[in-house]
Amino acid sequence: MNGLEVFYREAGDPSQPTLLLLHGFPTSSHMFRNLISSLADEYHLIAPDHIGFGRSSMPSVTEFTYSFDSLAEVTDAFIDQLGLERFAVYIHDYGAPIGLRIASRHPHRITALISQSGNAYVEGFTPFWDRLFAHAKDRPANEASVRRYLTKETTFWQYTHGVPVERLDRIAPETWLLDQAALDRPGNDAIQLQLFWDYQFNLDAYPAFQEYFRMHQPPLLVTWGRNDEIFGAAGAEAFRRDLPDGEIHLLDAGHFALETHGTEIGHHLRSFLGEVL
Repeated sequence: MNGLEVFYREAGDPSQPTLLLLHGFPTSSHMFRNLISSLADEYHLIAPDHIGFGRSSMPSVTEFTYSFDSLAEVTDAFIDQLGLERFAVYIHDYGAPIGLRIASRHPHRITALISQSGNAYVEGFTPFWDRLFAHAKDRPANEASVRRYLTKETTFWQYTHGVPVERLDRIAPETWLLDQAALDRPGNDAIQLQLFWDYQFNLDAYPAFQEYFRMHQPPLLVTWGRNDEIFGAAGAEAFRRDLPDGEIHLLDAGHFALETHGTEIGHHLRSFLGEVL
């Protein structure tokens, strides 16, 4: 794909229904490792790393246009290269604007949507976004502020906030340590700062996403941490406006609900996909 390498995890029989798993910030396909193992007996699972994340190519900001449009184009080309005709999409965080661009462009290829803190409504934004939207308006004045989101303290917080005390020990330390190691690579800070700035344009795409929901009524499962302070639970509830038949579960979890509530999410997924696919 234009000289770019996309690393991906794959499991399951390709003749079974396919589920495309799209990760968010600051992680990679590693976030889906346990879900892949638990569902591979009945489903074909594909989880790519976005460009600039995980083990995929990481060209510099002068060599690649880091935007959500570009990341969606690469993912679209990746899907075509693998020959995926029809598939369900699991969206988390950054995976939402990427996956929903693809879904709204190819609605008849999408068998279902699953959202775990995958936002598509302004109601989902929390105070976490205040400095990011300030950065979108004035990059030089707010760069130092948003750089705090690239630190190990914030990465650790992303995994642990909103998690019940009795479930904190379920968070494997390699999760946030791997993510931080990726963020700390030379040049990756410039990539993340560019994507922070570009995120503002995802809001311009929300009307198209919501029109896709209304027109095509894709089957929807939402498994969202009700204690998520990055994308709030109001973002989960907002899906009801355009997809009233969607199945919504608010879990006693934070942003990375798969780490602490993977068993519950897996059960919801099996039940949901068994009904709609």
